[in-house]
Order: sequence, then structure tokens, then C-alpha cells
Amino acid sequence: MLTIIDKYILKRYLATFSVMLLLFIPIGIVIDVSEKVNKMIENKVPFNEIALYYVDFVVYFANLLFPVFLFLSVIWFTSKLANNTEIIAILSSGISFTRFLKPYLIGATIVSFVSLIAGFFIVPKASEGFKNFRYTYLIGGGREEMRDNTDVYRQISDDEFIYVSSFNPMSETAFNFAFEKFKGDQLDYKITANRIKWDPKLKQYELYGYCKRTVGELNDVIEKKDVVKRKFSFELEDLTPTVYIAETLSLFELNSFIEKERKRGSSNINVYLVVLYKKYSIPVSAFILTIIAVAVSSMKRRGGMGVNLAVGILLAFSFVFLDKIFGVLAEKATVSPFLAVWTPNIIFGFVAFFLLRHAKR
Repeated sequence: MLTIIDKYILKRYLATFSVMLLLFIPIGIVIDVSEKVNKMIENKVPFNEIALYYVDFVVYFANLLFPVFLFLSVIWFTSKLANNTEIIAILSSGISFTRFLKPYLIGATIVSFVSLIAGFFIVPKASEGFKNFRYTYLIGGGREEMRDNTDVYRQISDDEFIYVSSFNPMSETAFNFAFEKFKGDQLDYKITANRIKWDPKLKQYELYGYCKRTVGELNDVIEKKDVVKRKFSFELEDLTPTVYIAETLSLFELNSFIEKERKRGSSNINVYLVVLYKKYSIPVSAFILTIIAVAVSSMKRRGGMGVNLAVGILLAFSFVFLDKIFGVLAEKATVSPFLAVWTPNIIFGFVAFFLLRHAKR
């Protein structure tokens, strides 16, 4: 049962966080427009695409910076409560500090739930629109940089492997193609081509400079043709997925995609796992950062809210810094993605425990 004080604090919690997000929207858009307007004019980007881009921009960055916004908003209104001696009055009435945290934790639960659902289903679509726009209109190499398109080697099934030296996404053509089919540990046959092109109408490939070598017990059988049309069990998206594909998939799609890539022995599996684990770790950080923010700002200080905000900003950006560092370590090194993603929460969890004990005293 929520008391009047609980409802008062919960209302301030949610209202301040919402206002903080709403303040970010115009500031973020103005800064981004000032940086990108020349590129947009140069590439003659339609207005409706720009409008859709900024809708995706707001959702993408709100999700990315949500822990910082939450942390600063809690520090802001809790510091005001402390400066107005409201917290002293609440605790003097016999309410324990742990009980005082109840409305904060309820607020963190609401925000975390919304963040979790958004991360599962809404943010991926926003990420896709945001990234596609940037690579299409704002980044130098455009669509060529959207894909890992050089020296692509992939396992497409338990016994099938493909390789291309380079891939042109504009013409949907790959060069120096090789396809290997195995029976157990033995090579059954190998197909090579100078060039392979996707035919979207017939849903098949055209192979130029085709050569098929079938391995026999005594002699190999070689078949050569100038042009061959053939179907394979892979599509272009399987051959060279966009570098940010994991960010554009909903939870169920991402789980299926990771399982498929794991079977193929993808070298980018850690990148995909980092995206998956962050969908769960970011909402949990709301509870940790809420406790730290309350512990830091619940005491009335001589320097007023300025000191609390300074400490809050330092801690918030330390959290973001650690999150980025460990994310890169998981993607580029041999660090476990699960451990890397959850390490910032573990470290700040200990910080929250220490500050909470200090605040109780």
C-alpha cells in the first residue's frame, strides 16, 4: 500500500525523468542538425526521410543514454528534497532509510520495464532506420561500408562453406567465389567462379567462369562453363550481413540469428552477444543507479545541489565509460561477452551497497 509520501516521491521520480528526456529531444536534434545539415543538402535528402530519421534518432539515443538521464534526474529532485529538509522530516517521523527507498525502487521498476520492452521490440526498428540513414546519406563510403564485404568466409550449414574475396552491394555481385560441399570429413565437390551475381526475379545466382570439381575415388571430374544459373541455400543477407544487423533485430529474431551464426562459426558472434546481453543489463542498471543517486543526494550539503550534481555527473559518465570499454573488449578481445556487459553493473552494484550503508548511518 502506497502512502501519500510514497506517491509524492514516485510522482516526482517519474515526472523529473520524463522532463529530462523531453529536454534532451530538442537539444539533441539541434546539435545533430548543425553537424549534418551540409551533408543532407549536398545529398538532396527528402524531407520525409529526414523527419523519420529524427524520430529514430530520438528513440535510439534515449535508449543509449537512458541510465545517465535517470541518474541525473534522481539526483536533481532528491537534492531538492534534501535542501528543503523534506528528507530530514520524513526520516524523523520514524521511517527507515530502507523504507524511504521504496517509491524510488517502484519508479525504477516502472522505468526498467518500459526500457526492457522498448529494447526488445521498439529500439531495434529505430536503430535500423537510424543506421541505414547514416550509412546511406552521411558516411563517406555509403552502402559499401554497411557490410563486411572483403574476404568473406562463412559456414552456411554443417557441411557447406562459401568464400568471396569481395562483394559489391550496389550491383549485388561477389568476386572470386568458392563453394565447398563435404561428406563427413571428406570434400565431396567444390564450385568456383570468377564472379557470382544475384538474380532477384528468379531468386537464383548467375555464376561466370563456372568450374565444378567433383572428388572421385581415383579421378576427379571437372566441369567448366562460361555462365551457369544455380540456386544455393544462402541469400545475400547471409553472405554479407550489415555490420550492425544485431542492433536491428527484435529479441526473438536476435536469438534465432545468434543461434544460426553460432552454427556457422561466425567471427562476429561476440558482437551479437554483446547486443543481446545489453538488452537485459541496461534495465537492471536503473535500480543500481537509482540507489547510488539517492545515497549521494539525500544529505543536505553545504555546497547545495551543485556538489551533488557534480558527483552525479562524474559517476554517470564513469558508468558509461566502463560500459563502452568492456563492450569493446568483448567485441575485439577474448573477454566473455556476458562478463563484459555485466561488469559495470557489478562494479557499481558494490558502489551502491557501500554508499547505501554510509547513507543509512
